[in-house]
Amino acid sequence: MRLGWMLAIGALWATVALSAAAQPPRQTAKPEEPPLVLPLRFEQPAPFPWETSDKPATSLKPPLPIPSENVLPINLATALRLAGAQPVTVALAEERVIAANAQLLRARAQWLPSLYLGANYARHDGQIQEVLGKISTVSRSSLLGGGGPTLLLSFSDAIFEPLAARQRLNAQVAAVQAARNDSMLETTDAYFSVQQARGDLAAAEDVVRRGEDLLKRTEKLAEGLISPLEAARVRAELSRRRQTLYVAKERWTVASADLSRVLRLEPGALVEPLEPPHLQVTLVPLRRTAAELLPVALRNRPEVPQLQALLLAAEDRVRQERARPFVPSLVVRGNAGVFGGGTNREFANFDGRSDWDVLMLWEWQNLGVGNKARLDERRSESTQTYWEFVRVKDRIAAEVTQALAQAKYAHDRLLEADKGVKDAVDSADKNFEGLTQTRRVGDVLFLVIRPQEAVQALQALSQAYGDFFTAVADYDRAQFRLYRALGAPAPESLAEPK
Repeated sequence: MRLGWMLAIGALWATVALSAAAQPPRQTAKPEEPPLVLPLRFEQPAPFPWETSDKPATSLKPPLPIPSENVLPINLATALRLAGAQPVTVALAEERVIAANAQLLRARAQWLPSLYLGANYARHDGQIQEVLGKISTVSRSSLLGGGGPTLLLSFSDAIFEPLAARQRLNAQVAAVQAARNDSMLETTDAYFSVQQARGDLAAAEDVVRRGEDLLKRTEKLAEGLISPLEAARVRAELSRRRQTLYVAKERWTVASADLSRVLRLEPGALVEPLEPPHLQVTLVPLRRTAAELLPVALRNRPEVPQLQALLLAAEDRVRQERARPFVPSLVVRGNAGVFGGGTNREFANFDGRSDWDVLMLWEWQNLGVGNKARLDERRSESTQTYWEFVRVKDRIAAEVTQALAQAKYAHDRLLEADKGVKDAVDSADKNFEGLTQTRRVGDVLFLVIRPQEAVQALQALSQAYGDFFTAVADYDRAQFRLYRALGAPAPESLAEPK
């Protein structure tokens, strides 16, 4: 009967503890400082609201594919979808969410006792002191089989640790979105590096074709019109342009390997974007100022709610240490089972047995000095988290300002580079035509355009191509840096105010 009562009490305690562990977390209070406290947002980023411009600055042909056993066609939209699913950084962040959720479950389970089941064999031979002090010589054996609960519950830990664990889980969930945004930026940087290399390759192929044509034109000129050195000068320039062609192929291969690493594509595959290399992507209107965009960033950057959650967790730890000296700990030890034994090696008289101990303890660690040290440590951690929050806000403001400036000036460079390519193409065409035109001064025949002037036009065209594709890639990268700096907001957040 006594054993039944003990089991009933244990079942009742387990029911109460399970109810306490399963109760919903309390609504976390917002910190007073800093004053701007934003709601947690953990949604997937909205579809990219880009506007594209693929009007070429000149009639460049697409670059010839590099010989490769495995060419992987891909477009920007596919790369961005893979950026949220494939990269290792996102997988690591998601695993940290699972670990934080397990820590929350463990914190809530502190109200539950641990159950032990087993057997204990005891044997004593020799002298032993009885309760009244008499010394006797005894030879005995006993055997206990059964189990029971053991609970060591610190109420300060059981109350505040789940609150802090909940906030740490919120922080890790926000970190997943931050990892996705960082992965998006890393993917686009690598993608536009591939595009820039493809543009440079297309430009190099066009310049090499023009250089070969220039060499043929130069070699056909009459001996009296030009010096033999002119043809040598053209051949030397053509050799330089062919080297530029090989450099562009190398850059395409290297950038492709980097993009494959980021997206975890097949190693060794040559990534070939389906868009033209001069594609321009606009995500954020450049007429917005940094002051207008900063509130958008603070509402959408996942680092903000991540640090807010960590700040609330640090405050919960401070409250935990402040309450620890005044809140008791509960110690419960119990066992129930079958016990029996006898003299020497005899085992008999087996019957039920149960033992229970319940203690309520208050602890002042190191006469209270240890408690004060732990409280000071938690307060310092809370202050450190606050200043980290301030630093993150300052960094967000700087990133928005920097990315906006990069996008604006890259756009200005792009407009100038587009004009420069058109002028350089026109100059090269007219210089090549001028090689066939002559004029007579007295009895001497002169070329209207000499080969060295055509070589200079070819060099200017190569430089103009390089400036153009660099400006395109810088503009596209800056747009995505700005989009990431704003927290990948929904399209309506980027609309210009009416």
